[in-house]
Amino acid sequence: MPGRKKRVLKKNTPRRKPGAAGSGKRKRGAASRSRRRGYRWSTRLLALLLLFGLVGAVYLLYLDHRVRATFEGKRWAVPAQVYGRPLELYVGAAIGIEQLTAELKHLGYRQVSHPHKAASWSRNRGRFLIRSRPFRFWDGSEPSRLLDLRIDDNHVIQLLDGEGRELPLVRLEAPSIGTLYPAHNEDRVLVTRQQLPELLVAALLAVEDREFFTHHGVNPKSILRALWANIRAGEVVQGGSTLTQQLVKNLYLSRERTLSRKINEALMALMLDARYDKDEILTAYANEIYLGQQGDRAIHGFALASRFYFNRPLGELELPQLALLAGMIRGPSLYDPRRHPERARERRDLVLGLMAAQGAISDAQRAQAQQAQLQVGRRSEGAETRYPAFLSLVKRQLIRDYREEDLTSEGLRIFTTLDPWVQERAEAALAGRLARLDRQARLPAGTLEGAVVVAAGSSGEVQALVSGREPGYAGFNRALDAVRPIGSLIKPVVYLAALAQPRRFTLATLLEDEPVSLEVAGGKEWTPQNYDHQAHGAVPLYQALAYSYNLATVRLGLELGVGRVTRMLRDLGVEREVEEVPALLLGAVALSPLEVAQIYQTVSANGFHTPLRAIREVQSSGGEALQRYPLTVRQVVDQGAAYLLTRALQEVVRSGTGRRLAGVLPSERQAAGKTGTTDELRDSWFAGFDGDRVAVVWVGRDDNSPAGLTGAAGALPVWGDLMAPLDGRAPQLPPGNAVEWAWVDPASGLRADAQCSGAVELPFLPGSAPQTRSGCVQGPAGGLGDFFRGFFQ
Repeated sequence: MPGRKKRVLKKNTPRRKPGAAGSGKRKRGAASRSRRRGYRWSTRLLALLLLFGLVGAVYLLYLDHRVRATFEGKRWAVPAQVYGRPLELYVGAAIGIEQLTAELKHLGYRQVSHPHKAASWSRNRGRFLIRSRPFRFWDGSEPSRLLDLRIDDNHVIQLLDGEGRELPLVRLEAPSIGTLYPAHNEDRVLVTRQQLPELLVAALLAVEDREFFTHHGVNPKSILRALWANIRAGEVVQGGSTLTQQLVKNLYLSRERTLSRKINEALMALMLDARYDKDEILTAYANEIYLGQQGDRAIHGFALASRFYFNRPLGELELPQLALLAGMIRGPSLYDPRRHPERARERRDLVLGLMAAQGAISDAQRAQAQQAQLQVGRRSEGAETRYPAFLSLVKRQLIRDYREEDLTSEGLRIFTTLDPWVQERAEAALAGRLARLDRQARLPAGTLEGAVVVAAGSSGEVQALVSGREPGYAGFNRALDAVRPIGSLIKPVVYLAALAQPRRFTLATLLEDEPVSLEVAGGKEWTPQNYDHQAHGAVPLYQALAYSYNLATVRLGLELGVGRVTRMLRDLGVEREVEEVPALLLGAVALSPLEVAQIYQTVSANGFHTPLRAIREVQSSGGEALQRYPLTVRQVVDQGAAYLLTRALQEVVRSGTGRRLAGVLPSERQAAGKTGTTDELRDSWFAGFDGDRVAVVWVGRDDNSPAGLTGAAGALPVWGDLMAPLDGRAPQLPPGNAVEWAWVDPASGLRADAQCSGAVELPFLPGSAPQTRSGCVQGPAGGLGDFFRGFFQ
């Protein structure tokens, strides 16, 4: 068409699609970006993996550090073991058949036909054959040996060894009387691998981990095998965790059941197995495993469990007992042989069957062991804390020299002065008599309480301490903390202060037992009275004390001065601050039974003060002597004056307020003592001694209500029940010429002839006897002279 240009197309030129310009470059850019993104993601993933690996490595290092720190450091807080006095055997020792039998049973010795093994004994009348245990004392070791011992008339008359040779002295092992354990109340006795009986190891492996010595801490096969065995038995007879895993769980981990805890358990078990010998792991397990509970006290380890359940050391257990301990691991409360004996027996027999099936014992051994009784000891016979009151005294004295954490974690061995025979007599005397006194005073059963302290007169060693009618209850310690008015127990202190001045006072000095009235603080009038509300006129000093005359005592104390009496009280051992008031002269001072015992100990020792002590020696767990508690003696009163007071206190028992003891103790014991009674009969006291022991008894009510008992009616019978079965001597005269003797007329206090009617022969400090003679009627002499003079014939 005219005027229109033609469009010329080139051949072979592809037509472009809309928007297709530069598409090749874009594809290449996208691929590049994709590669870059992949690189960044892989880098991030690698970094994340490295981070996880680093964190994991750090965590594994942390777990490894925990494993090593606990296993190689102080693995356990080991409580201090506390021991009583060892029984010493020698010819002449005052030990009867009843006491020796009781002491052997307390130590866990078994009575057999013939003692072939350690800790066993036999008896034929008064002859004992004893195979002793070895024991490490603070001053050396005592080996196990066979003893041939004879007793007659409550004394050892023969002591031979197994070859018939005479032995000068043998000590049985010190009895374990308790532990001082940590605040978390875990208790254990550590053992070494060599001390683990092989039969116990075999039982343990049979029931808990049969491939312990071949796996690496975790054993998947044992998990499957235990599952199958439990399904077949219909109960849990085997565990899937290895001993190593169980140890890790007990030492390091909580009781929660979570996946993370199980993973940690497995990892730490592998580490523990890689780092330590199998025997080390086995020993740690044996010392750590939980095996029972006594109140708030947790029983850990086979060694302590052996004592707790069988009252015997681990090394003395036989196959049936060892199998029972191994079987209890699965459930200590479930298989407690005291609470569930049939269940425990079935579990023990199952362990024995597994041992036989695995070749650890023969079928004959299995059958014989399954026929055996459980042989579980009574709970009271074990080594648990039977004497909480005494242990409280021990701890108070130890705390002056040791830190609390050392006492409860370092495994110290503490040798104390407790005499189990005396302690048990004291417990029986108090509990038995209180039940009768409740009825006598017409009080509801269990109303009255009491406390007893017994100490050796010469050494001040506390032999027994009872804080209530339930001695095993660790409650309020009345022997140490019941601070009560002591009443007439103060009177001997007043009279001793007088007798220490021989130029002014003697046993024959006449005292005025007449009414007295004093104005005291606040303008009040104090008018003391005698118990019988009578005045007795002029009486000799020894009679005023024997009959506990208040008026004569007050007049004497005022003449001496209250300050002098207070100083004498301090000299005798009282450290407590005392108010210097006239009422002090009649016992208006509050002391604990232990403090009273300290006063009378000094008197009984002829004026030599020895601080009462409950500890002899302290050893480290390795046997090194750490601390000695030697006898310290200080003379605080003239021996002669103390002796005169002792003679006056013997007259208290012979004819005075303590005369009820005359039919309880043999006359040759010649005990001395003093009753004490407080206002409204709230407190009943008796303190006394013979030549061996001093003992103090308090009876009353915790709420301070009237008990309705005088000292003679309440505390004195307890004292008599305690001292009667114990051997004792008469108090001894001081050496030298401490006293001289003279006949006197008690009515005038003047010198008399032996033939004078009513005359008595009394001891006097040299130069203090009256010189002026009295006119007298010829007749038989008084009984007191014969009484005193009889001491030395």
